[in-house]
Amino acid sequence: MDIINKFTNAFWSTHIWLPPNTTWADIAPGSRPDVVHADYRDLIWPIPLAAVVMLVRYTLERFWISPIGKSLGIRSSRPKKAANVPTLESAYAKSSHLDHKWLAPLAKQTDMTERQIERWWRLRRAQDKPSTLVKFCENTWRCIYYLYSFIFGVIVLWDKPWFWDVKSCWYGYPHQSVSNDIWWYYMISMSFYWSLTATQFFDVKRKDFWQMFIHHMVTLLLMSLSWVCNLHRVGSLVLVVHDCADIFLEAAKLTKYANYQKVCDAIFAIFTVVWIVTRLGFYPRIIYSSSVEAPRILPMFPAYYIFNSLLLMLLVLHVIWTYMILKIVVDSLQKGLMSGDIRSSDSEDLTDSSGNVRVANGSTRTKAKSGNSALAATTTTATSGGGAVNQRKRGNNSNANNHTTDATTAAK
Repeated sequence: MDIINKFTNAFWSTHIWLPPNTTWADIAPGSRPDVVHADYRDLIWPIPLAAVVMLVRYTLERFWISPIGKSLGIRSSRPKKAANVPTLESAYAKSSHLDHKWLAPLAKQTDMTERQIERWWRLRRAQDKPSTLVKFCENTWRCIYYLYSFIFGVIVLWDKPWFWDVKSCWYGYPHQSVSNDIWWYYMISMSFYWSLTATQFFDVKRKDFWQMFIHHMVTLLLMSLSWVCNLHRVGSLVLVVHDCADIFLEAAKLTKYANYQKVCDAIFAIFTVVWIVTRLGFYPRIIYSSSVEAPRILPMFPAYYIFNSLLLMLLVLHVIWTYMILKIVVDSLQKGLMSGDIRSSDSEDLTDSSGNVRVANGSTRTKAKSGNSALAATTTTATSGGGAVNQRKRGNNSNANNHTTDATTAAK
């Protein structure tokens, strides 16, 4: 116990987390009659609130979003199931990606041709993927939340001086009161990220599963530390700036699943503009204030450099992501439609991007799969407040208006 106490005292040293000549007792709740300080014990509330958020999500998806998706003709069925072959199932359990070195041994064990094994493997992978309706429900829920969070954040911050003058984040620090609306804004935002952390294990699986998991945990850690250190003013600004662009990203994705391609393209164009304005316009203004204006107002302390370094790292990521977004947009304008989702596996693309399109003469044509998806390639990069930058594969794009294939060719 003595070792734990020593470690705790060393970790929460006032020399690290607080300005000079300030102690934890000075910013404890009730320490000053004119200031309502943030209470670190309130950080337990987002966990039970996350259960409420998940209940709200389930209710909306079950009784509202899903029926809307079905009325739009979005598929709720999954692909044809693969035959039950125990030997192949055992190999698939080891890895869902088919190693071509396995083909010959598996063919001998199962009396199947290599071509049949490859086909079985594609069907088996597609079997594990969620339906388009499930993905539509997930993205619609996120779009609703980000829309709510942004509107609520603007309403909460509208009458706050730091919303209009970022320098106000630093005046009077660390003795800055937490109003009830700021308290709710912080708690609900944290509960949403807690819910994402929990439901990520049941939601649509992406290639960047663990990167996003780490992103959610780091976001929660930063929000928690900013709350403990009474840095809720700058924290609330960062939250509202990041929520804005995510609305349009999720909206573009759900219109894609609903097969409103032109609407999807238009919304994605708006997303690109909003992303640049908020992530490379408003956010750098916050960075300028924290890097240049804050040292002129406050005495510096180690925690300031920790937080500011993380904010600067996030800005660097925004620049990289913006370059990637613009590059993808240019490629898409040159080569065709935005389709597919390169965050997902190839099997998912088979069942999602290769959907059938009816033509005038009643025959069915299949859209050629676009390997370079402008919409989905930015799904990872547009997450609010952090996450890893993932290298995306870019395939050769096919123009869906000029080239058609049958379903068998698309599956290959």
